[in-house]
Amino acid sequence: MTAFSAFSAFSAFSAFSAFSAFSALHHAETPLLLPNAWDHASAAALAQQGFAAIGTTSLGTAAAAGLPDGMSATRHETLLLANRLGNGPFLLSVDAEAGFSDDPAEVAELARELAAAGAAAINLEDGRPDGTLTPAHLHAAKIAAVKAASPDLFVNARTDTHWLDGPHTDTSRRLDAYQQAGADSVFVPGLSNPPEIAALVKTLDVPLNILYSPSGPTVAQLGELGVRRVSLGSLLFRAALGAAVSAATDIRADRPMRAMAPTYAEIQQLCRGVGPDGRAVEGD
Repeated sequence: MTAFSAFSAFSAFSAFSAFSAFSALHHAETPLLLPNAWDHASAAALAQQGFAAIGTTSLGTAAAAGLPDGMSATRHETLLLANRLGNGPFLLSVDAEAGFSDDPAEVAELARELAAAGAAAINLEDGRPDGTLTPAHLHAAKIAAVKAASPDLFVNARTDTHWLDGPHTDTSRRLDAYQQAGADSVFVPGLSNPPEIAALVKTLDVPLNILYSPSGPTVAQLGELGVRRVSLGSLLFRAALGAAVSAATDIRADRPMRAMAPTYAEIQQLCRGVGPDGRAVEGD
């Protein structure tokens, strides 16, 4: 089966069943490992490896367009990518930064557009372009507006308390406000201390999402701590970029290429049966 041969099966999903399926992945025996794609090819390659859910990376989306990440500059690009991937043979979670607006109504409209594109989930962060945190009540209002507008869109509410300057003690208060507003899971990138993770899990009513760190706990260890979802964030995009540069410099230096590369035919196969808008097309 090619990466996109299951288009028709996923197209048959109703919004409710997609929500239920994505939610169920957070209650399996092992944590949901969510790889993050930045274009059609990366998503197709990951789907071909059997990942049932795939996220997008805001850094990869922004960098591919020559724009900065986290600056509310990529609403158009984010929607374009969602429309390309939303009908794929996987459940799609979209990294929408902070919703590209501080107006809850505008964030709710974005959520409606993402749901219409086929997204099963949205990731909303409280970090701001100026390096501060959105007031908790405002971020909670965005979450509530999204759930009111698109109740079958799974909301992963992210707090950047461990990334931005600010008291880590504010993490629990913010997460409580977000889950009370209707968040289906909560996300704390930058948190990697096992005792802190285990203690935080005990305070939550919804699943905890942690960003994978090569220097932190393994996925299995995070699962033992009670984490239900592990995101790879921009790691795969950065690894791919590093591999491309490494291959070029190896060739320039007459060294054997260290990076493994798929063949031309394999890449072509990823895009078979897909139209220019990213939607499935019927073959003969």
